[in-house]
Order: sequence, then structure tokens, then C-alpha cells
Amino acid sequence: MSADIALDDLSGKLRTSSSIPPDVSGSIPCPASPEESREGATPSWTWATSAILFAWSCALIFFPRVLLFAIGQSQQQLTPFESFLALHFGLLLAFSAAGLITNVPSSSPASLLPERAEDGRKGQPSRHPLIVPMTSFSLIGAFLSYNTAGAGSLPKIYSACAGLIGIWGLWAIVFADPAPISRKTGADKHTSALIFGNKSSASEQKKRWRRE
Repeated sequence: MSADIALDDLSGKLRTSSSIPPDVSGSIPCPASPEESREGATPSWTWATSAILFAWSCALIFFPRVLLFAIGQSQQQLTPFESFLALHFGLLLAFSAAGLITNVPSSSPASLLPERAEDGRKGQPSRHPLIVPMTSFSLIGAFLSYNTAGAGSLPKIYSACAGLIGIWGLWAIVFADPAPISRKTGADKHTSALIFGNKSSASEQKKRWRRE
């Protein structure tokens, strides 16, 4: 006796059940997606590169004689020119590492980041991410070069060039940077009354409102 057997198509159900993510309270972890792996590669590279650059900078600044061992020279001291190059190249590596660390890309979604419209910078050009470390490097390098002797006119020329970059960058940070605007007074927060004597600064307006 033959009987009709109805077979159900379970392929659709299997696809549906496999596409449902596991419960957050379950013990089966969700594997990382390729996109998340790629997003984590850049911060890892940034930290590793910064560590290597910082290690070399410490060696060149504090232990410059490592250059003699690296090139196989038997002399006991570096020449003034070699000391000059080792110091400033070490500083360049140190501030390059600092610039990398301070600009590590965030892995947070854009929707979870705080709104930036409230700080008064919406619609204004953003600050260059390397202007602070490069300005700091230039100012320190100019000061050290100006006080370096024994290397001819090279330190003075380098000090003038680095000082120009540093002073220009400092002016750009203090005065030409996108200005944070006070939400209460609408005044520019770049210059205060304490240092620059700005009577229309946000702090001075708040003081006048308190007195009134």
C-alpha cells in the first residue's frame, strides 16, 4: 500500500534561522566581521609605528653614540655636526610619534560621537592634525640650534628656518585657528582679557552680566 508522503522544504527555514544573530545573553560569541578587522588594523599600526619611532628617538637623543657602534667606527665621541644631526633627527622622530598617537582614528560609530555643533565650530575649516606637534618640534629645535656651537653656521640657519615655522604655526594655533564660540555670549574665545586685554571677550561679558 503506497502512501503519499509530503516533504516540507526546510531550506528557507534553515537560511532564516542561520541569518538570525545569536542572543546577547548566549554563550556563543559573534565572530568579528572583515570590516571590523580592517578598522582595527590602522590603530594597531599607529601604536606600533609610534613605539618604534619613539625608541629610535630616545636612542638618538640620549645615547647618540649608538651611531658609532652602528657604523662600526672606533672613535670615542661624535663630531659636533654628528651630534647636531642626531639630536634634531631624534626630536623629529619623537614629535612624529606624538603626532601619530594624538591622531589615532576612533573606532566608535559616527552616530555615537558627541555633536560638535555646540562648540561653535560648525561650518568652519578644521585644524590640521599635525600643526601642534610640528610647531612644538620647530620651536624646540630652533631654541636648541641657536645655542649649539661648533657646527659652523648650520645651527644658525636651521634655527632661523625652524623658528619661522614654529612662530607661524603658533600664530595659526592661537589666532587663525577655527574659533570656539561661547554659547552664552556668542564671543570669540581666542583672546581673553587676562593676557590680551580683550574687553569684548566671553569672560569679560559674563563679568559685566554678573555686575548688572
